[in-house]
Amino acid sequence: MKIIPYLSIYKDQVARLITGIQQGEFGVPITIDDQPDLLNIETFYQIKKGNFWCAVVGDDVVGTIALIDMGDGSGCIRKMFVRADYRGHQHQTAHKLHNTLLDWCKQVQIGQLYLGTLDYLHAAIKFYGKLGYAAIDPVELPATFPRMALDNRFFTTKV
Repeated sequence: MKIIPYLSIYKDQVARLITGIQQGEFGVPITIDDQPDLLNIETFYQIKKGNFWCAVVGDDVVGTIALIDMGDGSGCIRKMFVRADYRGHQHQTAHKLHNTLLDWCKQVQIGQLYLGTLDYLHAAIKFYGKLGYAAIDPVELPATFPRMALDNRFFTTKV
């Protein structure tokens, strides 16, 4: 497995992976049309100090994670998705993606991270807790946080 910055050759795979997990596994009522960022990853995520990474096995994208530069040394984690057969301790895909993002944050001097998720995504919430993320009230989010309409649980950590 390689963790690499997003390349446009993975556009369709990334969109299928993310929407497939959102809709098929978690029943989130969201489509590709609701996520124009997935159609413009280079201009949405790979700007300023932001980036987007793919976990790739052979020619297959098996995971993603993105960082939005919020300014003032803070960032927002988005699009953390791992294909079911690459989750867990055996592959460590989520950890590898997250560690790549953290390494990047240190390089570009982003010292505070925020993220939002859904309250019924228990595995994600547990994962972020193990990584040291603390739950925060939405009123504590910075004004620059790009809040998603469906998110209702929010977390932060220092890098």
